[in-house]
Order: sequence, then structure tokens, then C-alpha cells
Amino acid sequence: MSVLPTDLRQRCDAWLSDDPDPATRAELHQSLDASDLATLSDAFGASLEFGTAGLRGILGPGPNRMNRVVVARATAGLCVHLLATVPDARERGVAIGYDGRRMSVEFAQDVAEIVAGYGLRALVFEHVAPTPLVAFAVTDRNAAAGVMVTASHNPPQYNGYKVYWGNGAQIIPPVDKGIADAIAAIGPVASIPRLARADAEQAGKLVVLGPDLERRYLGGVRALALHPESPRDLVIAYTALHGVGERLVRVVLAEAGFTHVHSVAEQAEPDGAFPTVAFPNPEEKGAMDLVLALATAKGADLVIANDPDADRLALAVRTPTGGYQQLTGNEVGQLFAHYLLSEDRGPRTPQRLVSCSIVSSPMLGAIAAAHGARWEQVLTGFKWIANRAMELEKTGEYRFVMGYEEALGYTVGTLVRDKDGVSGAAMAADMAAFYRAQGKSLLDELEVMARRYSLALSEQVSVTKPGADGAAHIRRILASVRSAPPRAVAGLAVTHLVDLATATRTAADGAVEALALPPSDALALELEGGHRVMLRPSGTEPKIKYYFDLRVPIAEGEAVADARARGRSLLSDVVGAFRAIVDAVA
Repeated sequence: MSVLPTDLRQRCDAWLSDDPDPATRAELHQSLDASDLATLSDAFGASLEFGTAGLRGILGPGPNRMNRVVVARATAGLCVHLLATVPDARERGVAIGYDGRRMSVEFAQDVAEIVAGYGLRALVFEHVAPTPLVAFAVTDRNAAAGVMVTASHNPPQYNGYKVYWGNGAQIIPPVDKGIADAIAAIGPVASIPRLARADAEQAGKLVVLGPDLERRYLGGVRALALHPESPRDLVIAYTALHGVGERLVRVVLAEAGFTHVHSVAEQAEPDGAFPTVAFPNPEEKGAMDLVLALATAKGADLVIANDPDADRLALAVRTPTGGYQQLTGNEVGQLFAHYLLSEDRGPRTPQRLVSCSIVSSPMLGAIAAAHGARWEQVLTGFKWIANRAMELEKTGEYRFVMGYEEALGYTVGTLVRDKDGVSGAAMAADMAAFYRAQGKSLLDELEVMARRYSLALSEQVSVTKPGADGAAHIRRILASVRSAPPRAVAGLAVTHLVDLATATRTAADGAVEALALPPSDALALELEGGHRVMLRPSGTEPKIKYYFDLRVPIAEGEAVADARARGRSLLSDVVGAFRAIVDAVA
């Protein structure tokens, strides 16, 4: 049995005296009784960092876990910062929502009571809610901020705390730092003011967000449809993946006229244990097995999946042979952009604006150019898409049409200033019905797009590097490419190195161009022929991620399938050559 270091034991004892949750206190006592040095060192050797994604971590005791102490301190810091920087924050209040994960209800209750304790109005969802509905509530109710308790698509042992600012978008600097600084100055949990729910309601400091807000959101979703006149005989298979999307997605599809919708019953209700999926992320292998089986049984034309908090969207479509092909995040984003820009009948002044993250396919730029729209690339994370769109809209020169990131996140129009898998489901159905009325599937339209804009091929590779040694290795890989970029990859010359840490784009001849992007630890190699390789460390996992994007022109008379095969061969060569370069870094 290990002997615990004195300072670690003291930190654990201090935590026990501060923690209001008997469950996490009992869990900590169990680890202490077992002298579980590894678990305790991890839980108490660091703290979850409050950043532009708020907080996310494994449930359990300690500052490096998600628990009621961490949530209470984060909420207190948020309230202190709001009161110091937003003059009318007390009256505007904070919108508070939560998903179906373990401890989400308890965390949301703590948030509401602490918000009320600081004298701000707590605008509380009575039941579980999709993340995009909480983002909508912030702007709809003119709240000063919003909190969504969710870990999105992370495994079952996780939970998280997402913060929105008064503009309805996730926080960006310097707001995140201001909140983090305020959190650091918070004293013991017992010193944090709170107002019990009944007292808060009586004092008018807790307001339940009712069905009227939901109806306004649903009306906004309905208004997004470009072709509501298209026949609605599409057969759809849907899964909420044990999350909170089922009810609202079924409503938006029904109100749009889609009556042939079949849901995976085993995954329809919120369940934080996620009993039928090991990893509730539609991108993960096996996560969509049940909905694909349902689609096969029902002969579905379109398959739709949300992640557990319904801010992400995955699509699969029936192939000519009767099977199903899941579309990539880039393919769905490009389809949305093509459909919206092609079928939009709105004014061309102000100029239309589309946006994507830097790790998404640059093919969006070609689509935008073909339609006279502006294309913006921003840092990874939807907060940057939303905030940059609003910044440009304020000039009066641009009208935001859509934005996406390749990790299955999309938003259409200005209804929600974050990714929205509910309105995305309605838009996907509207789009599929429109093309079906023309005798085409979404796969057919992707071929039309390939001929018009050129064929886009993408691949992502994630390499897990756990622990301190892994983190150091990731830093060495980035440093190596940054200081000595390869001259070529798979025989393709490297024309530029893009270093987002310094926001510079350096040509092979040494010419340097400044980029208008905030600093970020990511690099891109631009290759001859319009191809690109990007690498960055994950912000939430011990991984380094590599993104490969190829642009393949299709020769006149060449079959798209032949061009795709040609491109796949080149993509395989590029992936293999680049992996060999980075794997050689000691």
C-alpha cells in the first residue's frame, strides 16, 4: 500500500471539508482508505482549466474532476465577473440548461441557486434541453450570459460546463480570462452566496423558461426551410443517441411536413449511462449501428443522428446498391453551403458570408467564390465562427448564411449563434427532399458539386499520446515541423508554412504574410496543387490531430468515380509520407 505524500493528504482533507456532496466525499474516502496514489495524484495534482470551452472533465472528487465544488466555484466566478462588467446583469440574468448526463440536474440546481444568491435572475429550463435551445434562450431573453451543463459527445464518465455570453455565442478572450481570474479568487464553497430554489422563486430571482420560448425557437427553425413546397414523402431514420434531441427533432420534422420518421426506440430517451454505445459520438465507429439497422428495415432515404446534447448532426444516405454511406462533416458542410447559396433568393447586398474552422476543408472557399460570397476561416471551435460572423455583420456589409466545422457542427442563419443539430436536422431533410424531387440523392448532388467546384477529399488522423511524456512528444512534433518544415510531402512541394501561433504564412522563398487570426498552437503545410496538411494538439484529449485536404480537378469526360480513385491514391500517399515525417521525431 502506497504512503500518501503529506501535501497530497492535506489537499484531500481540505477538499473533504469543502465538498457539499456526500457521494464525492465517500468516493474520496474510499481512495484515501486504499492509499490510491495514482487516482489521488491525478485528481488533486492539477485543476480543470476554465477556458473558451468552459469546463469539461471526468466526474469525481478533486479540482481536476467535474463535481459540485468545481461547478460552484465556476458559477461564483461567472457571477462576480458579470456583476463587474455588465451593468444590467442583475436584471438580465443567466439562462441555465442541462442535458441527461449523470449529475447534470444537480449541477444545474447549484448554478441556479448560486446565480440567485448573487442577486442575478436565474432563467432555468425545467427539463433537459438541447444545447442550441439554451444558446437561443440567451438572445431570446436578452440574458447577460448562459450556462449549459453538458459534456456533449464525451464518454459517459464525463460532464461539463459551457458558458455563453450575452450575444448568444460561447465566450472568447478576454471574457474567459476574466471569469477564470474571478474563479481563482473565490474562497471556500461555504462562503459562496446561494438562495434556495423556493426562496429564489418567491423573490423573483428564479424564472422557469416555459413552452413559449420553445415555440419561438421552433418558429425560427421552420422559417429556415428554402423549399417547403417540396414533397415530404422522404423516409427518415433518426437517433438521439440517448441524448436530449428526440422530442424537438421529431417536432421540427413533423412541423416541416415530414411524417415518415422512425426513431431508434432504445436510444430515444436521455440516459447518462449510454447503454447501447461505448462512445456517444456519431463520428465513432459503431455509434450509428442501430440507426443504420433501422434505416435498412424501413427503407429510409435519409439517416439523421444527433450527439447527446443535440448540437452536432450526422447524416447517412442510401446508396444505389441499397446500403448506407455516412457523409463526412466536410461533405455535409459543403452540401449545406452549396444548397443555401444556390437556392437562396434573398438580396445579394449585403454580401453573403459563409465560414468554417481552419481544420475544415478549404473547399468551402471555392463554393463561396462561385456564388460571389465571402469565405472566412477561423480558429477551431464554433465560438470563433459565431463571434467573427457577428463582428462582420456589424459593418453592415455582410449577411451570414451558414458556418460549419468538420467535427459535425453546423449553423444556418442567425437563429442560434452556435452549432445546432436540431435546426440542422430540419435543413438536411429540406435539402434531401428538394433534390429527391429532382430525382437526385445527396450523393448525386455531391457529384454535381465535384464537377462544378472540383472534388474535395479529406482525412483526419488522431494519434493518442497519453501522460506527461506524450504531451512532451506532441510539443516536439510541433516544434520540429515549425522550425524545419519539409520541402515536399509525397513529391508535392510545400509552398507555404502557416503558423497560427505567430499568425504568419511563410512562403518557400521566405516571404512572410501576417494573418488576421488570434494565436493558436496549430500548423499547416500548403502543398502545390491546392492541397493542405494541418496538425494541432487536441484541446480536450491527449492527442495530436492531423488533417489532410486534397482538391482534385476532374478532367473533361472523366468519371467522378475515376477522379475519386485517383484522388484517394494521392491522399493515401500524402498521409503515409507525412506520417513518416512526424513519426521520425524522437
